[in-house]
Amino acid sequence: MMRRRTFIAASLGAAAGAAGHGAAGAPRIDAALHTGAALAFGTTVNVAVRHRDARLARAAIADALAALQGVDRLMSIYSPDSEVFRLNRDGFLARPDPRLLVVLGHARALSALTQGAFDITVQPLWQLFNAAADGLPPPHARGLAGARVGWRRVEADRARVLFGKPGMAITLNGLAQGYAADLALAALRARGIDHALVNTGEFAALGAPRATRPWLLGVADPREAGALAATVALDGRSMATSGDYASSFTPDFSHHHIFDPATSESPREMASVTVLAPTGIEADGLSTAFVVMGARRAHALAAHLPGVDLMTINKRGEVWKSPAFAAKAA
Repeated sequence: MMRRRTFIAASLGAAAGAAGHGAAGAPRIDAALHTGAALAFGTTVNVAVRHRDARLARAAIADALAALQGVDRLMSIYSPDSEVFRLNRDGFLARPDPRLLVVLGHARALSALTQGAFDITVQPLWQLFNAAADGLPPPHARGLAGARVGWRRVEADRARVLFGKPGMAITLNGLAQGYAADLALAALRARGIDHALVNTGEFAALGAPRATRPWLLGVADPREAGALAATVALDGRSMATSGDYASSFTPDFSHHHIFDPATSESPREMASVTVLAPTGIEADGLSTAFVVMGARRAHALAAHLPGVDLMTINKRGEVWKSPAFAAKAA
């Protein structure tokens, strides 16, 4: 599994059982913080909800976790029951689930926006490098795998999904977690939840853990285990990070799970990219694309995308934050 879990919760807030006073001076008990967890995407996903009604909070958390697991079951590259697994196996999928079509449509739009820097069809490259257990695959093998990469060769509509070349395969690991967070947030809203944090490895939030404190997230340092590169206060947007350290094939991080479709190699400039965006699927996909694009191109594109901010850290440790990201970070 490609690991892209680059955030740790810096503060959920001391919401549970915190005492305060209402406008008339009467004692008031803040809404309690309720949490739930489940297995999805090869790890533990979490949902935290602040609400006064414990029964409603538990029901909302159950709905959100079900939404997360539903996306995982649909888009896993490992489970033989998933639609993505069957598509990769057969090169064809009849009557795709509407959720899969949403993600495939977003992938296509993002590939066009980034001029191919984002490409879900790089899976043959990951399979090749992952299979080379004690070394790197030879150049000719990389060339053969790279020849099967090309986002324009994926056709998708309500009737079917079709690969345009034999041996193609996709991975939605750069979108599925963010999309799952979006669906989980929608499930929480449907239950009337106004304050929540969803962690799928990417993060999406509503409201705050308590009235005077926002959801705070720590962004992992790409080189120092356990250290933080920044702490960020969520402002209603979603966050995602992609880093070369998440699944590296070499100790120097020069070859890792993110591939440049143009070269069939891992991009050499970035150590990590953290993105704030209006939705989880946007943050998730852009963080991957920006690693491929490099800092200058990434910041230039982000400046023209509504509600998108980012922090880039290159392999020399140089940090570049967009102005609005810097305002949220410490």
